[in-house]
Amino acid sequence: MSWALFHRSARTRRLWLVTASGAALMACPVAAQQTVEPPVVQAPDLQDRDVSATNTDAPKSQTEEQIGFAADTLNYDNETDIVVAGGNVQMNRDAIEMRADKVTWNRKTGEVVAEGDVAIKNPEGDTAYGDRVVLTDTLRDGVIDNMLVVLDNGARLAAVKGTRFDNGNIELENAAYTPCPVEDGGGCPKKPSWQIRAVRVMYDRTKNKVKYKGARVEIFGLPLIPLPGLSHPANREAGSGLLVPEIRLDRTNGFEIAVPYYLRLAPDRDLTITPHLYTSSAPMIEGEFRALTDIGSFRINGYATHSAVVPVSGPVIDQNRQFRGYLESAGKFQFSPRWSLTYSGRITTDRTFMRRYDISRDDRLRSTFELERIGGQSYLSIAGWATQTLRANDVQGQQPIALPIIDYRQRFADPVLGGQVELQLNTLAIGRTAGQDTQRAFAGAQWNLRGLTGLGQEVVLTALVRGDVYHSDENLLTSVPGYRGKSGWEGRGIAAIAADMRWPFIGEFAGGTQTLTPRVQIVATPQLKNLDIPNEDSRAFDLEDSNLFAINRFSGYDRFEDGARITYGVEWNYSRPGFNVNSMIGQSYRLSDKPSLFPDGTGLTDRTSDIVGRTTVAYKDFLRLTHRFRLDKDNLAIRRNEFDATIGNRSTYAVLGYSRLNRDILLLGEDLQDREEARVGGRVAVAKNWSLFGSAIIDLTSKSDDPLSVADGFDPIRHRLGIAYDDECLSIALTWRRDYIDTGDAKRGNSFSFRIAFRNLGF
Repeated sequence: MSWALFHRSARTRRLWLVTASGAALMACPVAAQQTVEPPVVQAPDLQDRDVSATNTDAPKSQTEEQIGFAADTLNYDNETDIVVAGGNVQMNRDAIEMRADKVTWNRKTGEVVAEGDVAIKNPEGDTAYGDRVVLTDTLRDGVIDNMLVVLDNGARLAAVKGTRFDNGNIELENAAYTPCPVEDGGGCPKKPSWQIRAVRVMYDRTKNKVKYKGARVEIFGLPLIPLPGLSHPANREAGSGLLVPEIRLDRTNGFEIAVPYYLRLAPDRDLTITPHLYTSSAPMIEGEFRALTDIGSFRINGYATHSAVVPVSGPVIDQNRQFRGYLESAGKFQFSPRWSLTYSGRITTDRTFMRRYDISRDDRLRSTFELERIGGQSYLSIAGWATQTLRANDVQGQQPIALPIIDYRQRFADPVLGGQVELQLNTLAIGRTAGQDTQRAFAGAQWNLRGLTGLGQEVVLTALVRGDVYHSDENLLTSVPGYRGKSGWEGRGIAAIAADMRWPFIGEFAGGTQTLTPRVQIVATPQLKNLDIPNEDSRAFDLEDSNLFAINRFSGYDRFEDGARITYGVEWNYSRPGFNVNSMIGQSYRLSDKPSLFPDGTGLTDRTSDIVGRTTVAYKDFLRLTHRFRLDKDNLAIRRNEFDATIGNRSTYAVLGYSRLNRDILLLGEDLQDREEARVGGRVAVAKNWSLFGSAIIDLTSKSDDPLSVADGFDPIRHRLGIAYDDECLSIALTWRRDYIDTGDAKRGNSFSFRIAFRNLGF
């Protein structure tokens, strides 16, 4: 059974037909036919074809045995049982859609020959284009000349000749593959940033994998990298295989090439093994394992080699090679909505391994873990950490190991006075293999009440009580009396009250809104036996805007600022659309003449503190300037001067930094020496997708600042300069870096690195 519907328009006559296989066809008018010869193609064409694969006219087939037709003309030869359709022919069968300028269907053999701007779309969303296609009447398998396949994820395969099989597999001859766009932002055709050319390409739909024979990577049309035995997934999921090598050249190791091999063990686990080969050093192996579990994720990364070690300072002591390496791991696990575990571990065999192989320039490696429970009004943390020092003059045995650190907090509303009460329990145990061991425990409570007066003043009242118990042995860690404390058991009680008042004034100014907020704080604490307590976590201190109004301006818990003081300052804020300025300045005065615990040079040695301030200027996303300062209270000399600026947009920007510490300390010590440093970095877009980038760190410290310093007032520490190309599909970077300081076997000198990343291919 067959049927036909006819439609007339002003320009052409259109015929629709749905037919069942084997049924007689209605005779239709014969139209003039033209034979379309496929063009001679020398190279695969990845550009979009000027043809639509959307089937809008042909009626949908109702069963697998039916074929839906739509054409301008239709000719059927009863003797040969051949159907010839012409003029924007459209066919569909079993959700397979096809269009062409001309289709010849031999109903006896089932062969379908489509010619002229052929497009075939399968139910999975893949579309195949060609000049001439020979198919079976299932429309699934056949041979295509000048073939282009656009996969549903946007990647595309092109070939001079392609064969499509009934199971969806594709085999291409003289082929190319790219996941990159072939149109620019304006919709104009462009060549892909990179493509893979091959003698033969096989696409396995079941495994969703593309395999190559005789493959090479072409970047901007230039054949650069041969890739024998290449295969990869046909989508953006990861797949096992070689990754793009990284090339480096430096003075210490010579020429280096690293060739990573990626192994996908499972959808949630993978392993990357990277051999590093050097011309002036023994080879090194690197491995990284990553896993995603039902409750979290973790990774393990390690390096291993066998080479001689140069100490941080001094000549080679032992020329014999030894095992050297580095191991790190990190992860987080969420056991329930409230319980989680986070850990991070880092360890290396010696102090110069990391710098020599440019893995990291950290001078300390810290390993931590933390088990947390976060409730609605409660918090529990059980943590620990250990540190491996890489500094030249540090003794590893004096590095602390904290285990355990337990902190519990509970908040609730005050039913009597109002406000909020927070209870805290804390314990810490610090051990050393060649130094002082300390244990600490305390319990405390803090009450806060915030209110507004009738004049618009914001007032915060705070009361704090705490009881501490300490124990330390007789192994003295340091000769600094302020850190040592007494050995044995010591106790301490702490009480503090504070009142903090802000009074904001708001008004219009210069087309925007300004807010001027004077602030006054009064804090009172009885005299405490601070010096009897060992100081482990309250050593690093410098007066600045962030801690000026803190109730305890010491960091940590081991020191608590006692006495009575008044702190005063003012904050000014100006804002208008896209522009904001925020500035503050303040100072404090101690009401007691008791000697201060703060070391010289911190700005809090005398009763009147130094003046501290901060100004931040922001303009949209283009500009952000931050300036921090500390002025001497007696002569307004600049004791601290810091400037940080970020200027520009995502493609062109500059990052500037300057720091100067002039602490006015007569005796050097406490790690409070004077310092001066400048930092600069940036990136400049020189053309579409191209950019220049660089950075530098310069030590400006002179002997007048630090008599023990060997700097001459302008000592570069490190700089780098490079050029990069980045688009949505390709990233290339060439970098030159120069180091000016020797650290063991990490020698000063030049190093060069070349990196290329093919995005959307797992590289």
